[in-house]
Amino acid sequence: MATDKVSEEYGSLLFTDKDMQERLPKPTYKKLMQVIKEGAPLDIDIANEVAHAMKEWALEKGATHYTHWFQPLTGITSEKHDSFISPKGDGSVLMTFSGKELVQGEPDASSFPSGGLRATFEARGYTVWDPTSPAFIKDEVLCIPTAFISYTGEALDKKTPLLRSEVALEKQAKRLLALFGQKPHRVYTTIGPEQEYFLIKEEDYQARPDLILTGRTLFGCEPAKGQELEEHYFGAIRPTVNEFMKELDDELWKLGIPAKTKHNEVAPSQHELAPIFEKGSLAIDDNLLTMEKMKLIASHHGLVCLQHEKPFDYVNGSGKHNNWSLCADNKNLLEPGDDPQDNLQFLVFLACLVAAVDDHADLLRMSVASAGNDHRLGANEAPPAIISVFLGDALTPIVEALVKKEQPEAHDRESIDLGVPQLPEVLRDNTDRNRTSPFAFTGNKFEFRMCGSQQNLSDPNVILNTAVAEQCERFVDYVADRADEDFTTVAMRFVRHTFRDHQRILFDGNGYSEEWEAEAARRGLPNLKTTPDALPALIKPENIKFFEKYGVLSESEVHARYVAKAEQYAKLLNIEANTMVYMTRHMYLPALFDYSGDIATSVATKAELGIDAKAEKKMVSVLTDGINAISDAVDDLEAKNAQAKGLEDPQAADDCYRDVVIPAMTALRTAVDDMEKVCGHDYWPVPSYNKMLFYV
Repeated sequence: MATDKVSEEYGSLLFTDKDMQERLPKPTYKKLMQVIKEGAPLDIDIANEVAHAMKEWALEKGATHYTHWFQPLTGITSEKHDSFISPKGDGSVLMTFSGKELVQGEPDASSFPSGGLRATFEARGYTVWDPTSPAFIKDEVLCIPTAFISYTGEALDKKTPLLRSEVALEKQAKRLLALFGQKPHRVYTTIGPEQEYFLIKEEDYQARPDLILTGRTLFGCEPAKGQELEEHYFGAIRPTVNEFMKELDDELWKLGIPAKTKHNEVAPSQHELAPIFEKGSLAIDDNLLTMEKMKLIASHHGLVCLQHEKPFDYVNGSGKHNNWSLCADNKNLLEPGDDPQDNLQFLVFLACLVAAVDDHADLLRMSVASAGNDHRLGANEAPPAIISVFLGDALTPIVEALVKKEQPEAHDRESIDLGVPQLPEVLRDNTDRNRTSPFAFTGNKFEFRMCGSQQNLSDPNVILNTAVAEQCERFVDYVADRADEDFTTVAMRFVRHTFRDHQRILFDGNGYSEEWEAEAARRGLPNLKTTPDALPALIKPENIKFFEKYGVLSESEVHARYVAKAEQYAKLLNIEANTMVYMTRHMYLPALFDYSGDIATSVATKAELGIDAKAEKKMVSVLTDGINAISDAVDDLEAKNAQAKGLEDPQAADDCYRDVVIPAMTALRTAVDDMEKVCGHDYWPVPSYNKMLFYV
């Protein structure tokens, strides 16, 4: 896409508000906007008119099929394509698309994870149009974003609870704002997902069964060079990668996805893309579409896009930062203003956020728990597993002063003198960036940094939205119980007491330090280090009541999500263990047999000539010991994986994989990696880290 065509082609594959205004009768458009913006019910006559306009637009863009695009509990997106054709009796066809087909689809629900909500023989499920997320065209298919529910109405997807949580948050935030004399038309979240990913050569990917089957390398010794020189971060982008990034921008812009920033990340071959903020559920839809486009477009350039949280050991893994804010009619409610200590409304919302994170830290940790994310949380590349809140230099003194009933000092933005007259003055931000903080205030938003690179962001945002809704309601009730007192006095007391009661969650220091782990334990903060540790929080009785109170998830839907997450963890580790066994027996051991056999032959040949092959003898001994260690380790892993796979209880299976199988996987990897260090390059059956991470 040439630069002068960006404006023209931006959103060209998106059924935009402009397209609807041009193609729909004014009364129809007005009613549709009431559905989208006010939550009014959608009648079938309106749906028919919208469907006709959408079909005509799609046909003009070359589409031949349509699909309901939805997000099952797998976390990725799913679609079933139906053509627009409707045969006539004379052998020709009409291109048709009805309001009923737009509003509701009926995919088979039996083959998606349901956590027990649906039996295999109970196949019926429904996809339901989400008019708040625009339709778009992908590969000549009209894609209609939808929710996915069971025949009996339970949510079988990630989107439905997210939309419910947004409804709950908007309702309670409006009640809170009314106490300040404000009556906004809409209150909504905005999200900016920063997506990290790796790119490697397709030929290297195809030579690694572990990458193909699991998304990460299960073997690989430490490369001679990693990220220690710190030259990759924000470095010059390789030409091949730059071509990929340019095509990605073009395709995302056509879909109306506001891709903004792209750069090299810390690890070699690692990169990041960040969009401009969008409304909550739309931002998540666009992030999922971005991930899909990354994988497709990488193949156009002989590359593969890896979105696993830890595709390579010894270098940083990949996260996805969830930048979250709350807006009322386009006004950011987390914008402190010039004098945040005097901005009562801001302080109330800030207090609600702090309390929400503290009260539901276990659920927030659970929301980002996965087998992949367990590899990076707590390492010096991602926040620790302990949830804490970072407020920064401007807000921390204000909060501390409020708790102590003192007058906070004004904290103006300071100039930084660079000592070079030709350079302009720089204003120092009121908040620094604490890379070790899981939940950091960064000026006018909070950045939740624990999310994994391949996860659907609906999960953490469901928790965050609902938790903030709960705190907004608590403020409203607090004021109502003190209706005979001055509102400002009551609101300030709420703020002060909330910060006092939840001060334990506030931490501005180094989250990687051992001292913080000990301090967090003294404060009573949960430290759920692994997925099996974190998942049971979802089904605590008090958390089930929390979801039910705000209509976000029913008890059966909560249990279903717990079972689905627990089963996914076990299934992923079972696949990884099976892959390790396969690669060891079919690739690594045969290679080592050949290498050690050739060296042993050399030893024998030299012995016949009366030559003492001292080095070769030593190498044969090392290789033989290594082969035996690998053989023992692969047998052990196979037995322990069978043990874990045989457990029917999801929690017991997860615990066994964590405590029994993962150590066996580690032992096998260590044994194989030790042999990679000594095996001849031409014999080793897969590309090494040195080759994959530093391609030209």
